[in-house]
Amino acid sequence: MTLLAFDTCFDGCSVCIAQRRTSGVLERASAMERFETGHAERLVPMIGEVMERAGVAFSDIDEIAVTIGPGTFTGTRIGIAAARSFALATGARTGGYSSLAVMAEVARRDIAADLMAVVVDARRGEVYAQLFGRDGGRGPLSPPQLLAVSAAAMMGGSERIVFAGSAASAVAEAALAAGRPAEASLPHLLPDAVALAHIAAASAPSEEPLLPLYLRPPDARPQEGKAIARV
Repeated sequence: MTLLAFDTCFDGCSVCIAQRRTSGVLERASAMERFETGHAERLVPMIGEVMERAGVAFSDIDEIAVTIGPGTFTGTRIGIAAARSFALATGARTGGYSSLAVMAEVARRDIAADLMAVVVDARRGEVYAQLFGRDGGRGPLSPPQLLAVSAAAMMGGSERIVFAGSAASAVAEAALAAGRPAEASLPHLLPDAVALAHIAAASAPSEEPLLPLYLRPPDARPQEGKAIARV
């Protein structure tokens, strides 16, 4: 079965074409680029480039895996909209996955710890956080959450923990200040579609619709007095 996986949740864009096999997943081709804006312009061309390198057509795709958040509002919407569109056109089934779980799957290549939390700066003194064990993104110990730095520092109790992600230093510092053994790692960690493909291949098929995982309401608000009155 041919799997198309992609991510646009944070400051980058990644795509992978993989083959789902009984023994796991075989990567056929992949690409990843880091940037803060431009996901809408880059995603579809990147998918085309990766599919061409893999020798795969849209008619060959059986499954589409996409990160559904947490992440930036625009990036998350772009990825989900693309997955829905491709699924409608190809008939492929879809699966949505936590961006933090994908980051944990990437991190476990470099981190060997019984307890790890992926923590991403969400500003305002808060972080997107999710707790994992040695299985990385395939074995989350908590759902994705929006937490204050001090609360994230104590995720999973008081045992030793490694924090990974853009907020790792701040959260590890808070943990150490509270007397908890902690380490910060991989401050530039991002989701990677190759890791997403591995998680998707290890997961049971889902019939759930693709919905964005927003842990915070959008900052944008309608301007008061600017709405057109309904008649």
